[in-house]
Amino acid sequence: MANKQVFASSRGPLLPAADTVNEAGGLAYALPPKAALAQLVMTGSLGNAFYVDAQAQLGALLDYARQVDPRYVAQTAVFARRHGYMKDTPAVLVALLTLSSPELARRAFEQVIDNGRMLRNFVQILRSGVLGRKSLGSAPKRMVQRWLDGRTVAQLMNDAVGQSPSLADIIKMVHPRPVNLEREAFYGWLLGRTIVAEQLPEQVRAYESYKAALAAGDQEAALPAVNFQWLTALPLGRAQWSEIARRASWQTLRMNLNTFARHGVFGEEAGDGLVLDLAARLRDGETIRRARVFPFQLLATWRALDERVPIELRDALQDAMEIALENVPVPAGKVYVLPDVSGSMGAPVTGWRRGATSKVTCRDAAALIASAILRRNPSAQIIAFDDQVWPLALNPRDSVTTNTELLARTGGGGTNTSLPLAWLNARQARGDLVVYCSDNASWMDSRPVGATETLRQWEAFRARNPAARLVCLDLQPYAGSQVVSRADILNIGGFSDAVFEVLGRFARGEHNGEHWVAAIEAVEV
Repeated sequence: MANKQVFASSRGPLLPAADTVNEAGGLAYALPPKAALAQLVMTGSLGNAFYVDAQAQLGALLDYARQVDPRYVAQTAVFARRHGYMKDTPAVLVALLTLSSPELARRAFEQVIDNGRMLRNFVQILRSGVLGRKSLGSAPKRMVQRWLDGRTVAQLMNDAVGQSPSLADIIKMVHPRPVNLEREAFYGWLLGRTIVAEQLPEQVRAYESYKAALAAGDQEAALPAVNFQWLTALPLGRAQWSEIARRASWQTLRMNLNTFARHGVFGEEAGDGLVLDLAARLRDGETIRRARVFPFQLLATWRALDERVPIELRDALQDAMEIALENVPVPAGKVYVLPDVSGSMGAPVTGWRRGATSKVTCRDAAALIASAILRRNPSAQIIAFDDQVWPLALNPRDSVTTNTELLARTGGGGTNTSLPLAWLNARQARGDLVVYCSDNASWMDSRPVGATETLRQWEAFRARNPAARLVCLDLQPYAGSQVVSRADILNIGGFSDAVFEVLGRFARGEHNGEHWVAAIEAVEV
C-alpha cells in the first residue's frame, strides 16, 4: 500500500509545480520569454540589483530578446520608452535589432531615440562590443544622420549637453551632410573648427556674445535662450540664476531646486513672487504629465531638498506626487495591498550605479504604490510583510508622502511572500483584489517540489472568493514569479503609470493575466 503521508489526496485543483529557482534560492515559476523580456526591460536600469549584477541583467535581457521574434523586440522597446519612460533597456533592444532586423531597427529607432541622451546611449551600446560589433555600421549611421537632419538647432543645443560620447563625437563618427550653411557652421562650432561666425544660428551667436559680455564685466547682458547647462560654468550672479529658474523646464526645475537655492534664488531679496510662480509650475497637472516623471523620482527630490528650499516648493512637490499618481485605479470591492518590506527591498529601485545610485529603495517604491492605492481606495487594507506580517492602520487622508515614509520604515527581515495571504486565510478574509508590490524573491516558504506556497495560499483565498483577482507587481529585473499568469492572476513589472493602466483594466475584469504582453503586441512599429 502506498504511503499516504507522501501520496495523500489533495483538495482543490491540481496546481502546476514550480519550474525554476529564483535569485534568492526559493522555488518559483519562470515567466514565458515574452513576459520575461517585458519584465526585464520595464524594471531593468542595468545597475547592480540585490541578487544579480548589471552584467547578469544584460545577459538575461539579450537572451530573452533572442528567444522572441524581432517584431516583439521592437514593440517592447517602443512600449518601454513611450509608456515606461525607460532609457537604457530600450536603447539596448534597438541596438540589438540593427543586427537581426535593420528595417525594424529603423522603425523602432524613430520612436525610441527621442533626445540626445537616448542617442548617446544607442551609440555607446553599439560601439561597446557587447553586441558583437564595435562600430556603428552603415545602416545605424544612416539612422543617426537622418536623426540629426530632423532636429532643429535648438534641439541640437539641448542634445549637445552630455558626454561619453558627446554629440560632437557622434558627428565625427557619422559625418552628416549639412543641409545648409547655417547647419555646416553649427557642426563646425561644435567640433571646434574655424568657422564664419555670421553663418552660425542666432542662438549660438547670442550665446557667444553673452560669454564675451561677461568676460568684459557686463553683468547686465541678457541671458541667451539656451539650455542652462551651457551657462553653469560662467560667472553668473543671483539675478541670472533667478532668470534661469524662471525659464527652466519642469524637469530642470525639479532636478535643480537645491542648485537654485545654493545660488540665492530663493533669498529674501527674491521676494515671494518667484517662489509662488515656481510652486505653481511644479504642481501644474498637464506639465507633470508631459514631463513623464516617475513618482519615486519626486519622492527622491523631496527627500533630498536643501533646507534653504522654501516650504512652498516642498509642498508643491508633494502635490506633484499626488498628481503623478492619479492614474492609480479605483477598483470596486475590498482591496488588499501587500508591500514587501524585506531586506532585499532595501536595494535602490534602479540598482547600484557609480555616480547615479538612487536614494529611493524598492521598499520605498512599494510603500509609495501602496500609499497611492490607499489614497485612491480609502477602504483598502495595507498588509506589509517580510518574515512576519505587519498590518498597518494608515490614514488615507494623510499625504502619499507621509504614508510612504511610515511604511518605508517597517520591516527589513527575510522574504516570505505567502505569509500575508496565509494571514488573510487564517482570518477567513473576504476580498476582491489582492495586489503584491515585491521583488518576488521569496525563499523562507520554499518547499522541495510542487507548487509554491504563495500559489497554494492564493487558491485557498480564491476558494472563498471565486471572483477575486491577484496582481503581482514586480519592482526588480528578475524573470521568475511566485504565481503563474492566468485568467485571475496578473504578473507585471515596472514603475510608470502604464503599469497602473493595465492593473486597472485587469481589476475591472476587462482582460486576463496575459494582457501585459498583449498591450505590448498592440504597439505599432
